[in-house]
Amino acid sequence: MKDPGSSIQARALELLAELTTAEKLELLDGDTPFWSGMADIALHQASHRHPWPAGQVPRLGLSGLQFVDGPRGVVLEGGATTFPVPMARGACWDPDLEERIGEAIGREARSFGANWVAGVCINLLRHPGWGRAQETYGEDPVHVGAMGAAMTRGLERHAVACVKHFALNSIDSSRFLVDVQVSERVLHELYLPHFRDCVDAGAGSMMSAYNQVNGLWCGQHAQLLRRILKERWGFGGFVVSDFIFGVRDGVAAMLAGQDLEMPFRMVFAGCLPEAVAEGRVRMQCVDEAVLRLLQVQLGVPPGTYPASLRSCEAHQALAREAATNSIVLLRNEGQVLPFTGLTSLAVIGSLASMANLGDRGSSDTRPLPGAVLTPLEGLRAAAPDLRIEQASGSSPQAAAELAAHCDAAVVVAGLDWRLEGEHIHPGDIAPILRLVPPPDWMVRLLGRRRLMPQWRPVANLLAWITSFASARQGGDFAAGDRTDLTLPADQVALIRQVAAANPRTVVVLMGGGAMLIEDWRQLVPGLLMLWYPGEQGGAALADVLLGRVSPSGRLPFSVPSQASHLPPFEPRAPVVVYDLWHGYRRLQRDGHPAAFPFGFGLSYSQFMASDLTAEIQRADGRITQLQACVTITNTGDMEAGEVVQLYLEPPAREVERPARTLVAFERLLLAAGEARRITLAIQLRACATFDPAQDGFVTEEGVHRLVVARHVEDEGLAVALELEAELVCR
Repeated sequence: MKDPGSSIQARALELLAELTTAEKLELLDGDTPFWSGMADIALHQASHRHPWPAGQVPRLGLSGLQFVDGPRGVVLEGGATTFPVPMARGACWDPDLEERIGEAIGREARSFGANWVAGVCINLLRHPGWGRAQETYGEDPVHVGAMGAAMTRGLERHAVACVKHFALNSIDSSRFLVDVQVSERVLHELYLPHFRDCVDAGAGSMMSAYNQVNGLWCGQHAQLLRRILKERWGFGGFVVSDFIFGVRDGVAAMLAGQDLEMPFRMVFAGCLPEAVAEGRVRMQCVDEAVLRLLQVQLGVPPGTYPASLRSCEAHQALAREAATNSIVLLRNEGQVLPFTGLTSLAVIGSLASMANLGDRGSSDTRPLPGAVLTPLEGLRAAAPDLRIEQASGSSPQAAAELAAHCDAAVVVAGLDWRLEGEHIHPGDIAPILRLVPPPDWMVRLLGRRRLMPQWRPVANLLAWITSFASARQGGDFAAGDRTDLTLPADQVALIRQVAAANPRTVVVLMGGGAMLIEDWRQLVPGLLMLWYPGEQGGAALADVLLGRVSPSGRLPFSVPSQASHLPPFEPRAPVVVYDLWHGYRRLQRDGHPAAFPFGFGLSYSQFMASDLTAEIQRADGRITQLQACVTITNTGDMEAGEVVQLYLEPPAREVERPARTLVAFERLLLAAGEARRITLAIQLRACATFDPAQDGFVTEEGVHRLVVARHVEDEGLAVALELEAELVCR
């Protein structure tokens, strides 16, 4: 969080002194009554209609915080820009671009009257089957931390950034029941650093997760919320529960460091007044939470934000830049791309002509009619003189016949909201809803003694209605987690027939997570990842296919060749153990080359790295900074983007560690023949391991190698670095 400054702190203390005890307690939950709020969600899809308010005290001039979701853009109806999903933007590897997108989302949120944006989802992608993979940036904490921190900085210029979900929330179908077991080392080394990066970037709020960690619900987890977040990291913002189902025990949550329950007056409202009166929760604890909330609210940047900001020309250009830079070229045999000399092109697949923006859960956006440029529309607009024929692919034989009569074929395949996305399981949330007291009118009508024995089935029914209202959009339920990572059989059959009919077939994949494609990928000369590309995705795809821009996206996760190479993944498991080994770390350890490695992506140009050096800076005998310098040259004949990736290889000692891990990166845009020397700063904790005995990050004695590589499995260019064993940070 930004330093509130003496004036904000002083004003917050003045307000704290003026608040009554009742007003203080009311500040600890959302301003919407539970029953009317639930009806609003069930009947009107309220989260897409208006922000959720909290912290309003009109008599003291406090207009409150107004919450809205927004990982891919503001989710409210009214024409906000739909950007590529965060996973696509993770493939850009461009913190500067992400910061500019954060600013745009913050500006558009303010145009709706919102000033608090949950746009920073940074849970690690432990397994590609996670239904909400699209909402995060990737599988590596250094990469995810840099991207999340950039989004945080951008949002905080105009609104309060909400970082989520703290912590270890990487399964969707069991998020309301699963207990994630994790060691202290794994927690600090792998699953928390990116949250710390966002705190350091100035995040004003942190959302606790639904799940359990080591037997305690995250919403009432004192180690996570108080000892790590607030005390160790010095977080000055406030902690907010995940919506509706984020607090189980109100007293335990308050004592653990939960500051605000959203979006309704619910569990806190039902228990805290009595707990305070009885002394089970001290007013000091309440005052601490209220002071944090006041300081953040008072620190919201002032400004005027007209509706004309929504999907304005500048923001559309930003969406197109992100979509273009996110495209990952995975295969280009015989230089089938870029397309040249075409007179006709077959565009095949139902996804080619539909707006495929991501799942239909809490991050779903509402673009205006006609705002989304599909792949087919993008190609037709970019090449009006090219004869473009379309087939839905419902008949693979007809599609193959069409492809055979065209110079080249593009098959658009992959995932949509029916195959992956956010999910609510009704049976998991019923126990939480039983904590909510019945509405007053029902108590008055039936009496508490008659009503309470019947409340359990009512809560069960309410849980089903809530699940239905929250997860149902457009007439169907969201899919949740994926247990089958292959493409649907009808899509595979379509690809096979089209590829057999036309040797210049390019497959364009859409989706938010990895797909297993080993059984057919060798059949097509061209393959690229388009993701869920936002409203300008069609234009971006055309730019890359037609060679107007070189593809420059790099994979933010590993694509394995077999599902057996991944960690165990059971979406309904009640207990899961998280260790050091997922993604590229696991593939390296087990000796399994990836089908497409972390950081991989082809270009229409070529690059060379040279003159790699490393430097250790010390003060008073201690390491203060590590950095590497390298020269990158575009040796090709066109301007192109390159992602410089720096990996660390530790000494082969007794500490169990991955063979190679990402420690820094930078995206460059270089003209043909241009050379540029860059300096990469390396976080000390990225080069160390967490030692519970010393309660901090400790470097390992011995020779380390820093490697500049095109991807994690690339041999690259290396330099040796001698480190001593020392505590470098806590």
